[in-house]
Amino acid sequence: MLDGLIVSIDAMGGDDAPEIVIEGIEYFLKHAGKGRRARFLLHGDQRRLEKLLKKNALTRERSEICHSPTEISMDEKPSQALRKGKGTSMWNAILAVKEGRANTVLSAGNTGALMAMSMLQLRRMHGIQRPALAANWPRPEGISVVLDVGANVEATASQLAEFAVLGDAFYRALFKKEQPSIGLLNVGTEDQKGHAVIKAAHDRLSESDIGLNYQGYVEGNDISFGNTDVVVTDGFTGNVALKTAEGTAKLIGKLFNEALQGNPWSKFTTMLNAVALIKLKKQIDPRSVNGGVFLGLNGIVIKSHGGTDKIGYANALNVAIGLAESNFLEEIEREVERLHDEDDNIGFIK
Repeated sequence: MLDGLIVSIDAMGGDDAPEIVIEGIEYFLKHAGKGRRARFLLHGDQRRLEKLLKKNALTRERSEICHSPTEISMDEKPSQALRKGKGTSMWNAILAVKEGRANTVLSAGNTGALMAMSMLQLRRMHGIQRPALAANWPRPEGISVVLDVGANVEATASQLAEFAVLGDAFYRALFKKEQPSIGLLNVGTEDQKGHAVIKAAHDRLSESDIGLNYQGYVEGNDISFGNTDVVVTDGFTGNVALKTAEGTAKLIGKLFNEALQGNPWSKFTTMLNAVALIKLKKQIDPRSVNGGVFLGLNGIVIKSHGGTDKIGYANALNVAIGLAESNFLEEIEREVERLHDEDDNIGFIK
C-alpha cells in the first residue's frame, strides 16, 4: 500500500497515453518533483505500464499499478462514457479519490467524460450550483487564472459570484497570495456596459462583505496584460478566449521557427535576438501553464491537455500536487457558505 500524498493517474487518458503519462511523471520527479513525497496510483493496462516502468526507474519506485482493462476514447460523448465508465482507467482513477485512497486525480483524457464521471462520483460541494474549469494564463509578471473555460456554456449571476469564490481559493492555494485581485470579464470597464447577468454579478460582488478583493470589470486584453489575478466569466466566453490565446501562441512559435529556417540574413538577425526570442517563446509556451482544475467538487480533479508532451504533463502534475498539499477545499466550503448566507440576508436573486 502506498503512503504519503497519493496522486491517482488515468494512465490511459490522452492522445499519446500511456507513454507520455509515464514520461511526464519521470520528468516531474527529475525536476520539479525533487524532495516531494508524492506517490502514484497508475490506472491502466498493466502489461503496457510494466513495460514502460522498466525504462523509468524513478516512476517505478513511487508507483503502484491498478489494472484497468478498458479506457475512454478522446472522442467519446459524455453520455456514452458514463454508460461504459465503470472499470475504465478514468473511472477507477476518480474512484480512488472518492474512496480516500488518493488525494487528487489527474487525467489527460476526454474533458467531457472526466467532468461527467467526476460529477457522478465526487458530487458537487455543498452550496455550489455548477463546478467550473479553471485555467492558468501567462502574463508579463506571473500567472492569472481564468474561470470558467468550458464547464458551463452559460452562467447565472449567482454562479459567477461562486466562480469568484472558487478562483480566489484556488489562486491563494496554488500561488500563495493572501488576497488575489478578482475581475469580472466584460466588453468594457464602464458601469453601464454589459448584459443583465454581468451587471447583476458585478453588483453582487461589489456589495459582498466576505473578504474578496474584487476590482470590478476587466476587458479581454487584461487577461494577459492586466494586473488582475483571477478573471471570472462564463464557460462559453472563457473557452473561446482560451482557444484564441493558444492559437496565437502556436502562431508565434511557428513564425519563430520559420525565421530560424529562412534565408541567411533572416537567420543572422534572428540569432542576434535569440536570447529575447527564446525567452518570449518560453513565456507563451502552453505547456508551462498546463493543468486545468475542476473547482467545486468534493475532490481535486486536474485536467491535462490531451495532446501535451512530457513537460506539459509534468506541469499539470505539479498543479495537482500543489493543490493536494493545500487546504483550498476547506477554504472554498467556508467562503461559499458565507456567500450564500449573504444571499439569504439580502434576498439576492439567483
